[in-house]
Amino acid sequence: MAFRSGDGAATGTGEDEWARLMAAAQGGDGASYVRLLTGITPLLRRAAWRRWPSAGADVIEDVVQDTLLSLHAVRHTYSPSRPFTPWLMGILKHRLADGVRKQARRGAHEVTVANFEETFGDRVANKDEDEHYDREALQRAIAALPDGQRRAVELLKMKELSLKEAAAETGMSIAALKVAMHRALKSLRRLLGEDE
Repeated sequence: MAFRSGDGAATGTGEDEWARLMAAAQGGDGASYVRLLTGITPLLRRAAWRRWPSAGADVIEDVVQDTLLSLHAVRHTYSPSRPFTPWLMGILKHRLADGVRKQARRGAHEVTVANFEETFGDRVANKDEDEHYDREALQRAIAALPDGQRRAVELLKMKELSLKEAAAETGMSIAALKVAMHRALKSLRRLLGEDE
C-alpha cells in the first residue's frame, strides 16, 4: 500500500513536516517529538484499519500503541535524508504482523461451545459457592465411574488440564473427552443424589 505525503493533510502535517519533527526529536527537542507523535497517530490508525479491516477497535489501538512504542525504541535508526512515512509504515507493518500472530494464538486456545450442558437455569442445580460437597462421598463417586469418565474428571477437573493436554495424555480425541466428561458429570449428579 502506497502512502502519499498528502496522507497527513487532515492533521496539518505531512511527509516533510514529519521528517523535520523527527530530526528535531532526535536532537532532543521534546516538543517536536510530541507534535510528531500527535500528528502520525491518526495516520497509523487509518493505515492499520486499511490493512486489517476485520480487527476490532481495541486490537487496532493496541497495534497503534505498539507501533508508537517501537518508533520510540528505534527512533535513532531514522535517517533524515530518507522519507519518513515509508520508514514509519515499515514499523507499522511489523506490529500488524505481530498483532495478527497474537490474535491467531489467542484464537487457537479458545473453544467455541455450542451447548452449555453443565449450566442450568434452575437455582437448585446451581450451588452457592459456600456450599461444599462431602469430600469422601465425592471421592467414592468418582472412583465408581467407568475408567474413561474417571480419567476425564481427574485430568480436566482435578488436574485442570486443557482438553488438548488431556487428549495428549490419554490418547483420546477431544470429542471423546468432552463426551466422557459430560457423562461423568451426569453420573456424579446421580451418584451424589442430585439428579431430579
